[in-house]
Amino acid sequence: MPYVKIEITRENNTREQKLLLIAAVTQALQDILGKDPATTFVTIDEIDTDNWGIGGELVTDLRQRKNHD
Repeated sequence: MPYVKIEITRENNTREQKLLLIAAVTQALQDILGKDPATTFVTIDEIDTDNWGIGGELVTDLRQRKNHD
């Protein structure tokens, strides 16, 4: 019974994109490891960019700086 937890930043991720992501991960587990999709659990947590840091900086600040360059 696989359990996969995906954490991504909250940035206009659509329901359709999340559905495709869950389907693709489920399919990969079936194809590669032979896992039953009926017992494969995939969750997606969307984290606000103010709560995600890279290299000692908030992703919000990094993205704002990138958009202004």
